[in-house]
Amino acid sequence: MSTNASQPEVFEMQVESTRIPRSLLLACLISLALHVAFLGTLGLIKLAQKVDLMSTITTVMDQEDDDPLQHKFDTAMSEQVGNEGDANTFSASQEASTVLSKDAQVEIEKTVDSNFTVATPVVDELPQPAKSDVLAAVATSGATEHVGGVEGAIDRLSWEIANSLREKKTLVVWLFDVSPSLSGRRAQIADRVENVYKQLTQLDVGADTALRSAVAIFDEKCTIVTEKPVDDPAELVKVVRKIKSETNSSGIENTFSAVNQVANRYKSQSDKHNRVMLIVVTDEAGSDSAQLEQAIANCSKYQMRCYCVGDSAPFGRETVETQFELETGEMVIGVMQKGPESFFPELVRLGFWGANSYDLDDMSSGFGPYGLTRLCAETNGLYFIADNGRGQHRFDPAVMRNYAPDYRPIPMLEQDLRKNKAKSSLVEACAAVVSETQRRKVLSISMPRLDFKSDNDTVLRQELTEAQKPIADLDLSLDTLLRVLEQGEKDRAKIKEARWKASYDLAMGRTLALRVRAFGYNTMLAEMKSNPKRFETPGSNKWNLVPSKEITSGAATKKMAAKANEYLSQVIDDHPGTPWALLAEREKSVPMGWEWKESHYDPNPVMTAGNQKAGPKFIEVTDPVTKKKTKKEAPPEPVRRDI
Repeated sequence: MSTNASQPEVFEMQVESTRIPRSLLLACLISLALHVAFLGTLGLIKLAQKVDLMSTITTVMDQEDDDPLQHKFDTAMSEQVGNEGDANTFSASQEASTVLSKDAQVEIEKTVDSNFTVATPVVDELPQPAKSDVLAAVATSGATEHVGGVEGAIDRLSWEIANSLREKKTLVVWLFDVSPSLSGRRAQIADRVENVYKQLTQLDVGADTALRSAVAIFDEKCTIVTEKPVDDPAELVKVVRKIKSETNSSGIENTFSAVNQVANRYKSQSDKHNRVMLIVVTDEAGSDSAQLEQAIANCSKYQMRCYCVGDSAPFGRETVETQFELETGEMVIGVMQKGPESFFPELVRLGFWGANSYDLDDMSSGFGPYGLTRLCAETNGLYFIADNGRGQHRFDPAVMRNYAPDYRPIPMLEQDLRKNKAKSSLVEACAAVVSETQRRKVLSISMPRLDFKSDNDTVLRQELTEAQKPIADLDLSLDTLLRVLEQGEKDRAKIKEARWKASYDLAMGRTLALRVRAFGYNTMLAEMKSNPKRFETPGSNKWNLVPSKEITSGAATKKMAAKANEYLSQVIDDHPGTPWALLAEREKSVPMGWEWKESHYDPNPVMTAGNQKAGPKFIEVTDPVTKKKTKKEAPPEPVRRDI
């Protein structure tokens, strides 16, 4: 009974609990197979990407191995640059090495990036740049900047003022030249100053509380116009507009003495919490260059930054002459000292024979006058060129940057000059030309007489003799000048600066060419005088001497002409797009030889009636004693005067 009770149900329940249904087992196997297939597919995709990437890398590296330049640089040296030194700047060769060694890596990164899709970022989520980065000053302190006129200069100054205000409270002292030629520029600045203050307010740099301004004027003397600095732009504009030109000015602008006076006046305004910015507004170089060093010392001592809104200096010369109308209506030929652009004279100024050179007289150098530009450079300021260049010729500032004058201290320039005979002989030759021109006007001869009447041999010989006299003196002066320059030929190869190379080569080429022309001219006249030629065309009664490619004045002259062409061609080839190349091209445009051409002139020309004389013109003048204004008749021709 007990046995039958324990067997039936318990045995059957144990068998049912260990049995797996076939349907469940089949579902598990199908799921496992699907997962394995999915993972296998992903693995194949990843493997294909790696194979493609490895093939790309191999291709790039193979190309690099074929590049012969790759073996010229030591990559170990490139890795060490900047790690242990104080400076992080590379030399030219190190920069080239770095670029070449990174080419393969750049290609790999481009290939890898192309295999991925990057989501476009949301613009609103991009971090905005800091205001200090936006207002960061351009790293061009001490340079000459071409900013597109007065408006561009003032706009650029607003950025300089803004950067100063971010660091310290700032006093801006405007120092205006009161020359008659500057009245228009003062008006432009007055129109722009108020806009400058508005820009500073928009930049939120505290212009309303941290910026103050003062105004001073100068000619021979300097006068502080604002007794106390002003912070109201409207008041500043009124002060500037009230400045009047000194029509009776002597033409003397003691610019650097004015800078010294302003620096001493406002030195108490410059400390660790306050800064003084000095802005000189002028169109000349300054008549008191002897005060330059003191001006630099004072501004540097008081940590005053000097800026200048001025004109570009004429290429290789001190003064320019231009017709100018005064505020009174009087028309004058204004003589202005606008240069030179370098401390030492570097351009041998000789006349051009047979080529028009009027367009070269007032050619812009592309740089400010030496003294003012150096003052800006020494005080971490900037010289802004406000004019658009004078004359017909424009030179790319990017090209001219390689020909910038040397603004190092003068003792360093003098020491450098003593070490190189080519440089010192060039400076000596430039000084000799200036002295000779002022004394006898010999070297400034632009063209000798080229036409000679020949009614008979006696008349012809008289005219030839008179024409020979100045050329004989010129040839002697050119011979002396050439001997000075030739003393430096051995040191020519040691010159490193492009500006000095171009100047020396141009001086040699032009002096040689003019010597060939002068000697050949004198020879041709001497031969004609000793053995007058006979006319071949009936009615001819005049001989003309014209340039010719053929040189007939001897083997020595031909050798000199070949040397002149070599120097001039070197200037054109090595310094394209510069004033030196332009002058060399103009010199080469006229052949150096001479030949005779017969022609006819009318000994009894018919007189023609000229134009009627214009009526008198009246101008308003102020009596220097009574200060009364009266009208008087203007002179028929403009008066030449310093302005």
